[in-house]
This record gives sequence, C-alpha cells and structure tokens, in this order.
Amino acid sequence: MIYFCKSSDDMMNKNRRMIIQKKSLADMVAEQLGQQIAEGVYKIGDKLPTEPELMETFKVGRSSVREAVKLLVNKGVVRVRQGSGTFVADPSENDDVGIKMNNANRTELDEVRKILDIAIVEKAVARRTEKDIERMRSSLEVRKIKAKNGLLKECIEADLNFHIAIADATHNRILADIYRSASAHLLSEFNRIYSGTNCFVNSQTSHEKLLRYIVAGDLKNARKMIIKIVEEP
Repeated sequence: MIYFCKSSDDMMNKNRRMIIQKKSLADMVAEQLGQQIAEGVYKIGDKLPTEPELMETFKVGRSSVREAVKLLVNKGVVRVRQGSGTFVADPSENDDVGIKMNNANRTELDEVRKILDIAIVEKAVARRTEKDIERMRSSLEVRKIKAKNGLLKECIEADLNFHIAIADATHNRILADIYRSASAHLLSEFNRIYSGTNCFVNSQTSHEKLLRYIVAGDLKNARKMIIKIVEEP
C-alpha cells in the first residue's frame, strides 16, 4: 500500500482551519473586545456598550455576548456591577478573589453571602442615609411586585438589588464591592435553581421587617431578622 504524504503547507493550513473552527463566537467576541480595550478604545473605568449594542456590533446572539463578558471577567479585564453594567477593570486593582468566586461552587458562594449579609446589615443600621433607605424601599417594592406576578428573573434581580442597597448603605466601598461581586456570581445560579417565585413571596414579610429595623436603627432585631432570612429556603 502506498501512502501519499501531504506537504507541510497543506498540514499547516488544515491546522489553522481546525483552530478557527474550534473557536466559539463567544471566544471571538471576547478577543475583539479585549483587543479594543488593549488599544484604548475603552479605557479603565469606561462602561462597555449594553448587551443589545454588542449583539448588533458583533452580529451574535445574547448568549454569545454574555459568555464573552464572562470570559473577560474571569481574566480580570472587566468587572460586572450588578444593576449598573460592565466596566473596564483597573489592572492595579485586580486580584484573584473574583476568579475564585467564579470557580467556587454554590455552597461556598452561599456561605460567603450569608456571612456578608449579617455584616452589611450591622453596618447599615448605623450608617444608612435617607437616600440609602429609599433605594432599599424601592428595590423591595419591585421584589414584591415581580414575585406576585411570577416574574422569576426580575424578582431575583430585585432581591439582589435590595441586598446590594444595604451593602452600599455601609459606606464601606471594599465591603460593598465584595458583596456586589458575590451577588453577581450568584445571579446565574439563582436563575438556575429556582423554578418559581413562591419562596420570594413567602419571604417578603421578613424582608420588609428587616427594612423597618434598619430604618429604626434597631440593631438587635435587624440582626435577628437577617439571620432568619439567610436561613430561609
């Protein structure tokens, strides 16, 4: 039997085609966005275009855009601020905490968030302002409406926004950023594990009581209530 060997050029071209074929749309979007950031099209602190704008720019679907952003987050190139958007990260401020959170399992993330929930409530009771209270009240009202209407995704976002508002009320940027980062990683997990809004409807009363205790500056009862909340299903 006679074997015909392909030229080295043919083999190289084939390998290039295989590599290109293995690249997903998300990979290509992430590469192009990363290149634009490296070239200064988007500078440190700049907010990236919205999902619909990126979908239009790169002619890809929403899932590809979200996966591309996730890839850049994992590399520390961008940061997602829940409720605000995606921003170019400052390399000097990057550490591996976000990457560890991304690689953590749900139990680890849930444990961290429960510890943080208690910590932020304790600080928020002492430091909250009228503006902070209004943010909490607004998010909690949205949570109530979305839960009653069975809008799971919007309900989860409102729930996280309520707790993020409490975190911001600590007026401790480090604590608030850590909480926001943990919440961002939990968002997709919550969307996956919850099949309906019943648990949010059932826990609305305890959240409303928590807000009342924070407004009243009642540390003892606020702490009791947040401990109850973090143990709720």
